[in-house]
Formats: sequence, structure tokens, C-alpha cells
Amino acid sequence: MSIRFTTRVGRGLVAWPIAIGLALGVAGCGGGGDDDKPDASATSSESSESKPDVQEGDSGEVLAELKGPSGLFLKVSSAQRDAGGFVTVNGDLKNDGDKAVNVPAQLSGNETEIIRNGKSLGGATLVDPKGKKRYYVLRDTEGRPLTTTQFQPLKAGESLPVFMQFPAPPANATEVTLQLPMFTPGAIEISG
Repeated sequence: MSIRFTTRVGRGLVAWPIAIGLALGVAGCGGGGDDDKPDASATSSESSESKPDVQEGDSGEVLAELKGPSGLFLKVSSAQRDAGGFVTVNGDLKNDGDKAVNVPAQLSGNETEIIRNGKSLGGATLVDPKGKKRYYVLRDTEGRPLTTTQFQPLKAGESLPVFMQFPAPPANATEVTLQLPMFTPGAIEISG
């Protein structure tokens, strides 16, 4: 048995559920507004242990160097605006000291949900001084921070490529300050 609608009203009733389904599907794909804020309902298939490719700045320059405890420093090589409404900060965490050093647990921040997932750079923030807003590291649906995780002790002179993902500040906010617990802050420029 087939149902055939011959009136405009009948066809309209069929079109509404299809239109609503398409609208919800497009909205679920992200792309703007407050959907990109980190929360428990965020949908990301990216594992916290995966990391984007480390990209050098336009000419391989260092955007900022943040000095930390025990000879550690973070050399920021890029801060790239992604199409999905994120900013990915890439760099190298280096032990510039003369002996092995453990990456401090304080870099994970103080949020229980992030700490529960092990050592990370989950305590990092981006500060937009003009917009007077602070952006925290994004999390996946299981509360894992979208940063490099599971740090091993760094030997003297050893470097480790790292990344951190944040919600993107407005497009006119191109210069922000990267803050990491126990490290000096550093001004960086967002590209893209």
C-alpha cells in the first residue's frame, strides 16, 4: 500500500520533518557560535593522545618562549586558527637543564576532570586582552583535554613536540597571551 499526497498541505507535512532533520544535521556539524565551547556535550572523535602535525611559523620563527621550572621551556612555533572554530598551538617542550626532569603535574591545571586523565597541558589558557576573555583548553566528550598527554621524564637537552587546542577567539583577536602554570606568559600571534 502506498500513500499519495495530492494536496499542498499533505506535501508540506512530509517536507517539515525532512527540513528539520537536515537543519539539525547541519547544526550538529559545528561551525559557529557557542557550539565550540568546551563542555561535556562536546563531540570530538579526536583522542587526547593524538596530536596535530607540528607546524612552524611562516618562516620557521619562534612565536614565543615561555620559561618554566627546572630548566624547562616551551618554544611556541605556531598558533593556527582551524576551520572548525579552534586555535591549535604547537611547539616544543624542552629540558634545557643538565639533568633529567619530570614534567610538573601542575601543568594539568586544577580541574578534577582533567587531572583524572593524567599529566597534560590542560592548565594552559589563551587570554584575549582586548576582548577581556580567557579561553581554556578544549576537552573531548570523556573529559580528556585536547593537548599532549602522558609525559615521560625529559632527559637533559631533550625536546618533546606538544600541542594544545582552544576555542577560537573572535577573528579580530589576532594577538593573545598564552599562559601555562609555573611558566612565564608569552604573547603569540594567531594566524589563519
